[in-house]
Amino acid sequence: MALYRLQVSLPDRPGSLGAVASAIGFAGGDIRSLVVLRSEDGRGIDDITVAVPGSDPTDLVNVLTAIGGVEVISITPVDN
Repeated sequence: MALYRLQVSLPDRPGSLGAVASAIGFAGGDIRSLVVLRSEDGRGIDDITVAVPGSDPTDLVNVLTAIGGVEVISITPVDN
C-alpha cells in the first residue's frame, strides 16, 4: 500500500466528514491520520493521510470528488 497526504475541502456541516471517510473505505483506502486544519466560510479544510492499494491514488481522488461539495486541494506521496 502507498501512503498519500490529501488536503480536502468539504462542506462544514454534520455528516460531511463521515461521507469522506466512507468514500475512502469504499475506494479501499485506510485512514492513517486526520487533522482538521480550519473552518472558514462554511467549508472545512482537513489534512488526511491515507494508505491506498497499489501506487495510484486516482481511484481515491475520483471517489472523493464525486461527493457533492468535496474538493481535493492537493495530494502528496508520503515516504513510509
